[in-house]
Amino acid sequence: MKRYLILEDGTVYPGEGFGADTLTVGEVVFTTGMVGYQEAITDQSYANQILVFTNPLIGNYGINSEDNETLQPQIKGVICHQVARVPSNWRMTEALPSFLTKHHIPGIQGIDTRELVQKIRQHGTLRGTITDSAANVSKVVEELKQAIPTKGIISKVSTKQAYVNPGLQRNVVVIDFGMKTSILRELNKRDCNVTVLPANVTARQVMDLHPDGVLLSNGPGDPSEMTSAAAMVAKIEQQVPVFGICMGHQVFALANGAKTYKMKFGHRGFNHPVRDLATSKIAFTSQNHGFAVDPSSIVDSDLRITHIEINDGTVEGLVHIKYPAFSVQFHPDAAPGPHDAAALFDKFMKMIDDHKEVQTYAEA
Repeated sequence: MKRYLILEDGTVYPGEGFGADTLTVGEVVFTTGMVGYQEAITDQSYANQILVFTNPLIGNYGINSEDNETLQPQIKGVICHQVARVPSNWRMTEALPSFLTKHHIPGIQGIDTRELVQKIRQHGTLRGTITDSAANVSKVVEELKQAIPTKGIISKVSTKQAYVNPGLQRNVVVIDFGMKTSILRELNKRDCNVTVLPANVTARQVMDLHPDGVLLSNGPGDPSEMTSAAAMVAKIEQQVPVFGICMGHQVFALANGAKTYKMKFGHRGFNHPVRDLATSKIAFTSQNHGFAVDPSSIVDSDLRITHIEINDGTVEGLVHIKYPAFSVQFHPDAAPGPHDAAALFDKFMKMIDDHKEVQTYAEA
């Protein structure tokens, strides 16, 4: 089945189709992860994006029922050099092409992904379409230039109703901006009683649940759209410990007067080196983001930079100098990826416990 990738600059890549037989439009981005295609495809931070896999072969261990980051993936398409013809793994429940077909996600293989990634790195993120026809490319290009694939996307991927993931220890509220299931897994490991709330929740609704701590999840899109969420965080951080991850990191920054900007091609993969400025230790991290916090906007704020990305100096961590609140741009849940930063969840637990001790002492 012949299929084409058409980019907004007019470039046409012919290839072979797999997965769903449907036209799609989205931002074309790439990941450097060598494994974890299932987790990436089901990560809602890729909502309305077409994902290029730089590893030349994907699909070789199929899809299993345990590693999804969401039950309803919102990715718009998959691009790779080759999909495995005969996948095999003892955990496998189906092959990648059938999984994509079931979720109405088209794929294209046979493309020189090295050339495509070089183009994205040189020119920045490009909008594109996966289609069965390369006719009338000029019209397609004009339509792509008008598309804004990720505008308002968090309202689509966030939970519409609150739900509880029960535990016996700390009472943690998670604000769902497009949360990965792996975040819940880390909180479950620590026996937290978790209540997941929609992205448009108010500070009063959060505090009515009497949380011991609040976690701001990852998610897709432009953080500058999240003005209501930032206002909510600005109120709750004064009352309860806060931990932000990825989009949560950016919303936390906005809540404290910082600004964000769109990166040229973002960070997506599992091998990004990050330095902890307090210890000078390096952690290899899992990342998926196309926006970052502007370091110049932090100078006059109540925030302090705690982590930076070694390759380009991107702000990767923040802490509030007055309140028990911090954030990181990377994914300490790392599913998949290195687990160098998993201890940040323990740091959040300790912050909660210390805050409760101070409150108990003050009340006594």
